[in-house]
Amino acid sequence: MPNNKVIMVKETPVTIIEVKEQDYISLTDMVRSFGDESIIYNWLRNRNTIEFLGIWEQIYNPDFKPIEFDRFKNQAGLNSFTLSAKKWIDATNAIGLVSKAGRYGGGTFAHKDIAFEFGSWLSPEFKLYLIKEFQRLKDEENKTHQLEWNLQRTLSKINYRIHTDAIKETLIPPQLTRQQTGTIYASEADLLNMALFGKTATEWRKENPGKSGNIRDEASLEQLVVLSNLESINAVLLRQELSQSQRLQQLNEIAISQMKSLLANNALKKLK
Repeated sequence: MPNNKVIMVKETPVTIIEVKEQDYISLTDMVRSFGDESIIYNWLRNRNTIEFLGIWEQIYNPDFKPIEFDRFKNQAGLNSFTLSAKKWIDATNAIGLVSKAGRYGGGTFAHKDIAFEFGSWLSPEFKLYLIKEFQRLKDEENKTHQLEWNLQRTLSKINYRIHTDAIKETLIPPQLTRQQTGTIYASEADLLNMALFGKTATEWRKENPGKSGNIRDEASLEQLVVLSNLESINAVLLRQELSQSQRLQQLNEIAISQMKSLLANNALKKLK
């Protein structure tokens, strides 16, 4: 499974996977120091558990089936009642639990909200250590993301300076006023906007009147990486004295190629 992480909770390794950009914690790993997976089944057949799962699904899952949820809730407490994660998922279309087959990497996983609730069932102490280690992991990920983001911003600033210097050297005669040079800088910025976004900054603002930022504020990480690259490339093309239309065609082709490559790059996805 991609993007797996492991935290140590009171000497118990607990796996965390990503499902639709949400963290899911292995309940199967959590019970290892308490017994076997029968603990999960006992927890699932408890009426309070079913009510908690049902309420969570109703809040976060528009496709949840409340009628099936009511049926399970009414049966809870009977000696003959049993419930597995897979049975719950199949019957109610639940998303809070995930059941994965396989000897390695398989088992029952739960959204972090539900996993913390299960931790209370196991042991209040275990739950507190689980939350502590999970938060530590999130803090480390945020620090890494911030470092990478700061590096990208630094590179963008460097490339922006290279780009503006090339504009100044090749397109701006000394006689132009500050306002006239600003117009040329804006024109070249929109050249990059057209190459990457397919529209100018003005066109974007007209399409998004309710947003306070600009077209680049709303860009994805992949788009910002490509934009930084386009600034350096355009600086080279400017010094080659290519016309704006020639540069636009080349920059657009490069933007398409680089976006396809970045969107298929798993390493970049981990930085988000």
